Amino acid sequence: MVRDRTLLQVQEHEQPIMWKVKFSSGNSSQLSNQCRNSVQGKLLITDELGYICERKDLLVNGCCNVHVPSTKLYSCDSCLPNGCCSIYEFCVSCCLQPSKQHLLERFLNRAAMAFQNLFMAVEDHFELCLAKCRTSSQSVQHENTYRDPTAKHCYGEYPPELLPV
Repeated sequence: MVRDRTLLQVQEHEQPIMWKVKFSSGNSSQLSNQCRNSVQGKLLITDELGYICERKDLLVNGCCNVHVPSTKLYSCDSCLPNGCCSIYEFCVSCCLQPSKQHLLERFLNRAAMAFQNLFMAVEDHFELCLAKCRTSSQSVQHENTYRDPTAKHCYGEYPPELLPV
């Protein structure tokens, strides 16, 4: 069955997001399991388990190789306390921390209907973090300038602070 992946797809409001990924932590080096990952990064990739690694350390199953010292779990290296990060892959990895679940649930419960249509199309914690960390109209001011040019990928509840005019 092919699922319609349009952004305006709305799920039942009662259907909760599935927060638990079906793998147990640390199995990302087993080739029998497949991982979804952030795909787009030239240098860095984040897998759905929350690991961030260099693209060259991505296994054929789509998971980061956890046996490489530079691979990190739930890394917030480029992120500010407000949940905005300068690097997309760090934003996704940081957002995937189990401790962020409450913050994300609060965001979904308060989201305006337009955003709810967008974010209710996601099926789990990983997809929500991918969507939240993408730059959006909430990351810009005056329609063409980033609110914070160095930390424009945000998973937090609030957009970046407005820059002084």
